[in-house]
Amino acid sequence: MKESDDKIDLNFLRQLDRFSLMVRKRVSTSYAGSRRSVRSGRGLDTLEYREYHPGDELRTVDWNVYARTEKLYVRQFEETKSVTTHILLDSSNSMAYPENGMTKFQYASMISLGFAYLVTKDNDSFTISTFADNIEIHRPKRGRRHLLDSIERLNNATIRGKTDIGNCVKLYEKAIRSRSLIIIVSDFLQEIEAIESAIYRLSAHDLMLIQVLDKSERELTLHGDSRLMDLETGEELKTYISKSFQKEYNEILNEHLARIQSVCDHVDADFYTVTTDVPIFDTFLYTLGSRRRW
Repeated sequence: MKESDDKIDLNFLRQLDRFSLMVRKRVSTSYAGSRRSVRSGRGLDTLEYREYHPGDELRTVDWNVYARTEKLYVRQFEETKSVTTHILLDSSNSMAYPENGMTKFQYASMISLGFAYLVTKDNDSFTISTFADNIEIHRPKRGRRHLLDSIERLNNATIRGKTDIGNCVKLYEKAIRSRSLIIIVSDFLQEIEAIESAIYRLSAHDLMLIQVLDKSERELTLHGDSRLMDLETGEELKTYISKSFQKEYNEILNEHLARIQSVCDHVDADFYTVTTDVPIFDTFLYTLGSRRRW
């Protein structure tokens, strides 16, 4: 069990003002918040006009325009859609790596709070729930006060336990009331079967998986006599890391990531791998930039 030693650096949040969180249209059809879509009919503000087509509702015709032009035009409105964002943040022991410098949990917390900040900008609701062998479920809320409370909670979070993502998602699934945006931030270094189960359980939602690794995990560069420790079990392994060991490690990791990517492709989810040495702004540029196609 380990408390997060350093406060999360929040200076990057203002850099995110240029971004907007793109959410797939299938998620929500309720009308609160500030996520914009264009359609004909009743709404908040008239956005533009277009010519009337058979089948359009007559109540959308602007008769004042007709009186001036003797042509039928319908009003198109800017309408808002509310989307609840559920952020699941891995707080297991493996996220405390490395002992010196930026830990995976600190970086993952910055990602989680960055998305929460973007959601708050849109006046939508969000929640950040931490998980390891169990999950701490928090109810979605909206507003800056909720964002500040979430920052304080993550600054005082305790890193502990092994990861049981399959069971945690099974428990959390019951707390989701409607189709939502769900973001899981983890190192995803668990059994692939548990990860696959979690993905399939959440596949009805707009799902993002963001894998956070230390640079030394993504590409093993250690060489020679080494002492390796499993942070979740405490087991130590003294071994000699040869070139062939490095090659085998990298091949196994790449195969693991490929299987996660395959399942995500199958259910139309997004999967990203980032390392903690990358500036956090670049990570948001990478993850949000690729979602603009939606």
